[in-house]
Amino acid sequence: MSRTKGKLPPTPLTVAEIRRRLRKHARPQSVPILQRFFKTGPGEYAEGDRFIGVKVPGVRAVARECRDLSLSRVQKLLRSRVHEERLLAVLILCQAFKVASELEQRRLYRFYLAHTAYINNWDLVDASASQIIGVWLYSRSKTPLTTLARSKSIWERRMAIIATFDYIRRNEFDETLRIADLLLHDEHDLIHKAVGWLLREVGKRDGAVERAYLRTRYKTMPRTMLRYAIERFPDIERRKYLVGQI
Repeated sequence: MSRTKGKLPPTPLTVAEIRRRLRKHARPQSVPILQRFFKTGPGEYAEGDRFIGVKVPGVRAVARECRDLSLSRVQKLLRSRVHEERLLAVLILCQAFKVASELEQRRLYRFYLAHTAYINNWDLVDASASQIIGVWLYSRSKTPLTTLARSKSIWERRMAIIATFDYIRRNEFDETLRIADLLLHDEHDLIHKAVGWLLREVGKRDGAVERAYLRTRYKTMPRTMLRYAIERFPDIERRKYLVGQI
């Protein structure tokens, strides 16, 4: 970072200061709602996750104040028990990745994959996987996506399909359909929703591609996945898919 003439460079924010700024946006009355929405109860997928009541716009506002934060400080946020601090960490990583050199992007990509255990809810994955994993792998081997899709971790499996959103935005669908096939009979509802959502995004750009994919698979794919995939289809066509008459 270059110095402004006559002024000292800004002092890097400490993790304590970042947490203080984040808590300025906290609304304690929102905590019970967030805990129910993100399934933090006993036996649920985010059991024990802790919230302080900061909504996404507030987290993004703090992220914009944390440019050039060191990875060691990002790591402290990412390893936090507080959900909003982990979301803040992945948003900071995405900001940094977007403007980084290729060498630094490689470092950030590897850091992200080394910390997937902390990117452990669907909003954390959805806010970051396509912007880091997807972008990094665009012109490279997609073997890491296959590895993620075959992971025992639901969050890594979700990363695999969400990462391909970057390619959908480029009107390139093959990788999304390939990963969808790997996850087609996944047991978890959150994977059904993610795959169905990405298939719907393919269809928004090329309905013929989505319909060709569904034609040989819609009768055996999970119902939730199918419902998400055909959500934007005309009513009559959607009903035909649901009763198996396509």
